[in-house]
Amino acid sequence: MNEPIAAAQAGRVAQGPGAGADKAGTVWSGVGRIALALILIGLALRGLWTGDFAGPWQRIPIDKLPGRAAWAYATAAVELAGGLGLLWRRTALPASWVLLVFTSLWAVLLKLPAVVAMPAMEGTWLGLGEITVIVAAAWLLFLTRAQVEGDRANPPVSKPGVVGARTLFALSLLSIGFSHFFYTAETVAFVPAWLPYPVFWAYLTGAGDIAACLGVLFGILPRLAASLEAAMLMVITLLVWLPGAITAPGEASLTPLLMSAAIASGAWVVADSYLALPWRPLR
Repeated sequence: MNEPIAAAQAGRVAQGPGAGADKAGTVWSGVGRIALALILIGLALRGLWTGDFAGPWQRIPIDKLPGRAAWAYATAAVELAGGLGLLWRRTALPASWVLLVFTSLWAVLLKLPAVVAMPAMEGTWLGLGEITVIVAAAWLLFLTRAQVEGDRANPPVSKPGVVGARTLFALSLLSIGFSHFFYTAETVAFVPAWLPYPVFWAYLTGAGDIAACLGVLFGILPRLAASLEAAMLMVITLLVWLPGAITAPGEASLTPLLMSAAIASGAWVVADSYLALPWRPLR
């Protein structure tokens, strides 16, 4: 077998979320990590400024939580440490570990109970899905940084771990996409007034989430699927939440902007894990 054919066969992309898993360390060379780090720092500064949690995204299910302000400041401190840590190689491993634990607890303690209590309410799945996008990003960052720190020879990244993180990301997109169809009126309300046919945009973006989910799960142009999802979420952040933060700056407008940007950045990290793959898999 000649070398070009052998190289093409060796470069074939595995189907499913494990496509190019051994090269997922590209998350550390992409811009998603930097974006997520900066947004975490922004969330931390918001928390230190307000002395409170990030609105409905960090709603505490305990009325009159003792030492609420102290818990809020502690949360901001973790976000600040995690964000700063992701920016430097020497602190990347502990920072990614802290971020993975923090976001996992965030999802399990603050979002999962609502899903268990009201599984038929799509809104509870939406709340969980938004946070698990960030969990998936933290998982990928930890997996790849741990491999690099553990062996200077840079061994292949754990494929099961990458598959798990990307599967979590894809399923998160499913809950986000379905919300556009379950709550069309609420979604339409977020569409900028200058855009015609708001229902169309609500359905299109929801369909885009679901399409990206399927692309990642079944390995159908996975790099393109994840990249377009990240781009769409960032455009939504800029069109929906940025204008309010500019015209009416304050905690009420800043928090949704930062959270939307955090979710978009999480998707961006996942997209960066596909950077070593061609846009179109070799056949």
